This record gives sequence, structure tokens and C-alpha cells, in this order.
Amino acid sequence: MKSFKGEGLRWEWSEGVIELTLDRAPANEIGTLVLGELEQFVAAAKILAPETFACIISSAQKSGFCAGADLRELYHRAVAMNEKDRSAGVREFLERIHAVANWLDEAPFVTIAAVHGVCFGGGLELALVCDVIIADKMARFAFPELRLGLIPGFGGIPRLKRDLGNGFVRDLLLTGRSVNATRAQAVGLVAQLAAEGEALKLARSTAAQVTKFDAATRIAAKKFIKPIPHEELRREIQIFCELFTRPAVMAALKKFVENTGPMPHQP
Repeated sequence: MKSFKGEGLRWEWSEGVIELTLDRAPANEIGTLVLGELEQFVAAAKILAPETFACIISSAQKSGFCAGADLRELYHRAVAMNEKDRSAGVREFLERIHAVANWLDEAPFVTIAAVHGVCFGGGLELALVCDVIIADKMARFAFPELRLGLIPGFGGIPRLKRDLGNGFVRDLLLTGRSVNATRAQAVGLVAQLAAEGEALKLARSTAAQVTKFDAATRIAAKKFIKPIPHEELRREIQIFCELFTRPAVMAALKKFVENTGPMPHQP
């Protein structure tokens, strides 16, 4: 299978490049549906890997790349469970998303995130598994999880620590503030800055450049320069699950769910 169209995303393979497009209104929130389709994508990508040079991840939603986890689904699932089941349920979900993220992180081809608009929480964590982040000048990045009494749970902090200096990592995590694409490029989060609406075009030209090089050398270089922080990732899951059982978290999620504003995900 070299193409797929689901309810939350679609993808197509052509001439050695896979284009994975997130497309679930309003802002590509990652819940069980999107996660299931990401798992299907990984299963297909493993088969296509020997003939694949690059993968581009982008969004068809005007609001942006991805606003993060589907917090409404998370809340409604949690309130229907007792504390023990709630912890087990969130752990299972996190382990599944980590399996997807870890495979994409070390995939034997170059992964490129083409980012516009909102790239928050789990959306930023998805972008961070990619080898290269290309952002249009209007993109914004944030980890707003602390306002919910949580830390990022999809692997974001270990990957951000791997790639950037601790000063920026702590500022992004502990303030919850968003940063624009220009600052994100200045600190090394964003590799290439595109004009508004041009991130996908620039990602495609970057992917075309990648196809010129020897596959075995590319795989060796990527493995050397981009080690997976497995131990820290496992610890992140544990911390998230411990925090998730606190009443303060459920209260914060309830407040988020009841927010009728147009963009409740904004810090």
C-alpha cells in the first residue's frame, strides 16, 4: 500500500518520498483515532522504508500543524474510570504514542516537519521526532502542559534536551509561553525558515536534495548524530502518570473542556 486516507490523516508515497498530512479539525489534536492511524502509517512505512529517502509531515488545517493531545477525549475517558484504571489507561496511550515517535525518530530515512501556525504540546513533540523542522514565519511553538499540572508526555523534553541548550528548554517548559519561528530558528529548534504559506514547498525541495545521497551513509550519519534518549523517555512516562492521578490535574482538564473560547489551547 502506497497511499492511505483516514479520518485524521492521509499519506502518499511517490518517487521515494512519503508525504504524511495531518487533517483533523479543528487543530489536529492527537487522540485515539489519530494515534491509531499513525500506527497504521508506521506499519506501512516500515515496509516502504527500503525504497524511501524522506518523509514530510505537514498539516492541511488552517489553524496550524498540531495543537497537541486531544484533551477533551483524555478528560472524558478519565472521568469514566477509577484512579487505578485512569493511570493504566493513560500509560497505555503514552506507550503507544512513544512507540510511534521512537520509530519515526530513528527511521532509516530523513524526516521533515513542515510547520505553520500552532505547534503546541504534543504537536511540538511530533515535530521534534523529525530530523529537520521547517517553519513558516508565522508558526509558533509552546509546551503549555504545566498549566494543566502536567509535563509533556509524548517525549518532548528528552528530545528537546538532546537538541538544544537547557536555558531555552527550561524557559519553554516552565513558563508555558509560546515562541515565534524567528526565535525558534535562532536557538536551533527550526532548521529553515520559510515565507508564510511556503513551509511545505521548502520541505519538498529539501526532500529532493536528500534523495541524491547514498542510503547507507545517510542511515549511519543519522544514527550517529541523533541518539534516542530511551531511559529519559521511559522516565517521562512515569512522571506523567504520577502527575496525572492528582485531583488538580482533573480540575484543570475540566476547566479546559468547559472553555468555550475559539482557541482554548493557546497559552
